[in-house]
Amino acid sequence: MAGGITCGSLLQKLQLVWDEVGEGDEDRDKVLYQLDQECLDVYKRKVDQATNSRDLLIQALDDSKIELARLLSALGEKAIARTPEKTSGTIKQQLAAIAPTLEQLNKKKNERVREFVSVQSQIDQICGEIAGTTEVGEQVATPQVNEDDLTVERLEDFRSQLQELEKEKSNRLEKVLEYVSMVHDLCTVLGMDFLSTVTEVHSSLDDSIADNCKSISDDTLSKLDQTVATLHEDKKLRLSKLQELAGQLYDLWDLMDAPMQERSMFDHVTCNRSASVDEVTAPGALALDLIEQTETEVQRLDELKYSKMKEIAFKKQTELEDIYAGAHTVIDTAAAHLKLLSLIEAGNIEPTELIADMEGQIAKAKEEALSRKDILDKVEKWMSACEEESWLEDYNRDDNRYNSSRGAHLNLKRAEKARILVSKIPALVETLVAKTRAWEESRGLSFMYDGVPLLAMLDEYVMLREEREEDKKRMKEQKRYVEQKLSTDHEGPFGSRVSPNRPATAKKLPGPKANGTSINGTPPSRRLSINGRSGGKDSKRDSLRAAPASPGNGATAAKEDTTSSHISAGDLAPNTP
Repeated sequence: MAGGITCGSLLQKLQLVWDEVGEGDEDRDKVLYQLDQECLDVYKRKVDQATNSRDLLIQALDDSKIELARLLSALGEKAIARTPEKTSGTIKQQLAAIAPTLEQLNKKKNERVREFVSVQSQIDQICGEIAGTTEVGEQVATPQVNEDDLTVERLEDFRSQLQELEKEKSNRLEKVLEYVSMVHDLCTVLGMDFLSTVTEVHSSLDDSIADNCKSISDDTLSKLDQTVATLHEDKKLRLSKLQELAGQLYDLWDLMDAPMQERSMFDHVTCNRSASVDEVTAPGALALDLIEQTETEVQRLDELKYSKMKEIAFKKQTELEDIYAGAHTVIDTAAAHLKLLSLIEAGNIEPTELIADMEGQIAKAKEEALSRKDILDKVEKWMSACEEESWLEDYNRDDNRYNSSRGAHLNLKRAEKARILVSKIPALVETLVAKTRAWEESRGLSFMYDGVPLLAMLDEYVMLREEREEDKKRMKEQKRYVEQKLSTDHEGPFGSRVSPNRPATAKKLPGPKANGTSINGTPPSRRLSINGRSGGKDSKRDSLRAAPASPGNGATAAKEDTTSSHISAGDLAPNTP
């Protein structure tokens, strides 16, 4: 003990004090007993302290073993150190052996927890962006990590989930950008403000915000889809409206013969007249102000149409009359003009309806003219051949035709061609009669040529031609008789000779009149035309009208009388098709 003091020395000193004092044995025994008890209490306290300390170490050792087992289980690691038994060392030695392993596993656990927090935070972030509960770039709360399961397998599951979410986010972002591009294109075509349209869906869709910061939520995608659908439908409706207006513009332009300069002012409108919805991509092609401008122009032209209706209607009427004139069909033009004028001034019919009705009449007249074209072409050939026949007869009666005068060789060539052409007249007339009869049978109507039945004209021509042939035969017989008489009486009483070169004049076969007059002189009232316009070539008609009348008047007068009632019955429509 310190300073050489021991329990025995102290007890001896105590005995000396008691001897000096004269302490009795009973008191001495009591004190000694008290000393023994106090010593026992001290030892007992020390033992208890030692026992408690040992128990704490044992508990710490057990806790360390449990923690070790828990960490190994949580981390999914195999045992990296074997826990020593009690017999293999003291408790402190066992604790010292476990401590490094626990420290290593705790470090690994903390690192693994940080990895879980990072992955789960990203998962929560993307899930929140998709659900729309978290804005892009907004910091999410630190997720709660289950520290009882920190295995690599579970971490890989979270990483796989994160990878799928990142892929979905990328796809959603791509879809959002695609939608935004579609909205931009549609707004450009429709002339709308793209920025205000797209930011109404979500404020992050502004072009100034980076792509990776744009909203990809279900709500954003749904609104974008609805916006695109609405704009596309609006584009479809506007295009339909603009195409309708463009059609009206064309109708009004054609109706009023608008100049190309005036039409070119709306080329940007009419260029989309037949375009599909997807083909219209020009900026502002379907803007509201453009549609309003087009509507204003249509309204202006529509109002102008009423003021020009009389001019337009009479122009159509003139076109109709020209078609009938070209087809040699007679109509009552004066009555037609009066009726048209009364309709316009009464205002009981819409101008468009009136023009449409007249265009229908024009189309019908063109169709009818087309059905008559083949016959009319042959009539023209027949008339031309008859003119040549008339000229040839005059030429043959000219005694000086073989003189070497100026132009005689040209007349000789023309005479050769005329003889060939005249020789084809019978076949031409026969073909013309067959075609005319077929035409009349198919329609149940008479084929009228400038108000006169064509078959009557042809029949009259054939009859007069037969009379002419008979006259020629009589002339030949007369010529033969003269020649025979000359052979017996070569000279007259006074020495003069009768010339055989001047026989009696034969009948000249006049050609058909181009205005439909009878060959033997139809009254002037039968020569029908439209507004004084001739239906054929004026030069031909003048030459034919100048031909002398043949003696066949009595044969043809009855035929003309039978047709006169049909000619005078015309009103607004032609007498016959």
